[in-house]
Amino acid sequence: MKLKGKVALNPRMDAAASNSTMPYFDALLRRLAENEPDAQLAFGRHVHWGYWTDPEQATGTAEDYAVAAEAMCRETCDAADLRHGLRILDVGCGFGGTIASLNERFRNVDLLGINIDPRQLARARHLVQPRRGNRIRFVEGNACALPFAAGMFDVVLAVECIFHFPSRDDFFAETARVLVEGGRLVISDFVPAPETAATLHDYSAGEGGIVERTYGKVDFFCTLQRYQELAELAGLQNLGSRPITPHTLPTFIFLRKHHRASPVPEEARRFDRATMRLEVASRMGWLDYTILRFQKPRRLAARA
Repeated sequence: MKLKGKVALNPRMDAAASNSTMPYFDALLRRLAENEPDAQLAFGRHVHWGYWTDPEQATGTAEDYAVAAEAMCRETCDAADLRHGLRILDVGCGFGGTIASLNERFRNVDLLGINIDPRQLARARHLVQPRRGNRIRFVEGNACALPFAAGMFDVVLAVECIFHFPSRDDFFAETARVLVEGGRLVISDFVPAPETAATLHDYSAGEGGIVERTYGKVDFFCTLQRYQELAELAGLQNLGSRPITPHTLPTFIFLRKHHRASPVPEEARRFDRATMRLEVASRMGWLDYTILRFQKPRRLAARA
């Protein structure tokens, strides 16, 4: 897939056109456009938490974070039991990092990324080119109203983005529709402990809703029980979940360091405080970073 002409990567695109409601992406796109070295290295490909097999070995550098972000991508994708030749949808695809990783690892796959922000998609189209007989497309669209035919995908991935969606119910229903029988859905999300729901609710609204003012509208209140209900309503089987919070905690050390380096002082303070609140919630056990797996059942063949 060849690109024709120049790709617009202007972070100051009109807000109405960008559909952006996530201030941290506005800031990140600006820092990327300014070719800030640590931003390019740490977030030029993936924009999500990192995964460290041994968190004690984290160095806090941009190089280390980039490796950990790729590791998180693989931990999530590998939960879908991927193989060559599949049709894979990455929802909330960001800069195309997950598509890029799959493109490097598998052959003869159809890879499709969807995102609501055209700025992110422009960067993805610019950076990710098909290899190994693969086919790649990036589409602007809504995760809760997927513009695809029924049974179009073998796997749907949602890496650290579902908490931004306006309706998990609609997303699960749409995912069930576009999956083939036997197809899998894998999600990574911040899952709350049921017994601390009230504490988390009050805490998340603290400091004038600083988390939402920094990271956008987020819903961190979907428990494992609620995920089970969502799966049942959509006709999906719950294949289980894997909490991995201890492997993600060095993320906060790097993010806060990165935020404090912002050339905009007020932005630096706000981002640091918002990230600190997420860190406290994670270290206290109120939120557990979790990989969740679901499958669309195969219908039994009718007897003759």
